[in-house]
Amino acid sequence: MIIDATDLILGRMATFAAKQALLGEEIQVVNCEKAIMSGNKKTILAKYKTKLQMGKPQKGPYIPRRADMFVKRSIRGMLPYKQEKGLVALKRVKCYIDVPEEFKGKKLETIKNANVSKIPNLKYITVSEICKSIGGKW
Repeated sequence: MIIDATDLILGRMATFAAKQALLGEEIQVVNCEKAIMSGNKKTILAKYKTKLQMGKPQKGPYIPRRADMFVKRSIRGMLPYKQEKGLVALKRVKCYIDVPEEFKGKKLETIKNANVSKIPNLKYITVSEICKSIGGKW
């Protein structure tokens, strides 16, 4: 299954992808940088800035700064990744920035329940903006 993350709410998309991966399906998520998180921009950015300042660089917490790894980390949070079934499911999930050449001719699916139109207010921020603010290039 190839999911186009453009204008999809990150948490809802991550739960759908995690459930499908646990059922044994191969999941590829494209356009990860265009996924969104709902909420006030200042509070979301402040949350990630404080997470970066916690701990030590050698011990963590580790926050991915690339958009594709950021999305994969949120999908990992929806899986029991410390158990074997969660690890196997996580290996079935692949995330990409933009659309790779191998998926250009194929049909990209979207999730109706995770679309941005479900947000009653218009407060949201894209994953690429979050990654840029915490030091990433995307």
